[in-house]
Amino acid sequence: MDMHRFPIAPGEALLRADAITLDYRSGAATVRALENVSFEVHRGDRLVLLGPSGCGKSTLLKAIAGFIKPCAGSLTLDGQPIVGPGPDRFVVFQEFDQLPPWKSVLGNVMFPLLAGGVSRAEARTRALHWINKVGLSPFADAFPHTLSGGMKARVAIARALAMQPAILLMDEPFAALDALTRRSMQEELQTLWEEARFTMLFVTHSIEEALVVGNRIVLLSPHPGRLRAQLNSHQFDLGSAGSAPFQAASQRIHRLLFGDDALAVQAPEAVHA
Repeated sequence: MDMHRFPIAPGEALLRADAITLDYRSGAATVRALENVSFEVHRGDRLVLLGPSGCGKSTLLKAIAGFIKPCAGSLTLDGQPIVGPGPDRFVVFQEFDQLPPWKSVLGNVMFPLLAGGVSRAEARTRALHWINKVGLSPFADAFPHTLSGGMKARVAIARALAMQPAILLMDEPFAALDALTRRSMQEELQTLWEEARFTMLFVTHSIEEALVVGNRIVLLSPHPGRLRAQLNSHQFDLGSAGSAPFQAASQRIHRLLFGDDALAVQAPEAVHA
């Protein structure tokens, strides 16, 4: 099944953020969430936005989704300005109770397809394909209240991938899960990516999760979020977690965020010990 309904020319950036600055209202005050952040996402990337709570990474994801407008800078997808939500982007949020409780697993996955004009027959075929991919075929007729948190996460991912977006946006999707379920979902996400090679932008505040989920990391400073570094992390996965190089990389990122390396040059670099 083709994940790339919105193809781009080889070598071009699919998503480009250029000097993005984002503000939000808090009572009578205007608060700067993010300042002068630039990066690119290429097709097939697993790019992680990593930073502490409050650094503006979720706000940036909402801007990329088209829900809010930057006060400075530009966001483009396939060379076109992002001016609002669109079918080329699909967001998986942290809370999976967004699944309509009156719809079955199959109904939940089919719902955005039908809303987007896909025929019922095609919607059912695509939904069942991805329900199978996330291991929920025996639960296609089950309702959300009967599912565990991890199973709801799988439904949300199946629903997103069934839409065949140009880029999958994931906003701390596993943060509410227990540690074992979170690790399982990270493994399943990696397996799905190996099969489908979709493009993903993943938000987290966990250094370890960033290293195992992403092939590249955009590191944002504490509030207001500024670009601190862009790091390669393709050499790590769940199998290398706990190894000496993995621990060294984790410590290096922590120093870039909070320690003596916090003013390090903001140039792409490999994450090494």
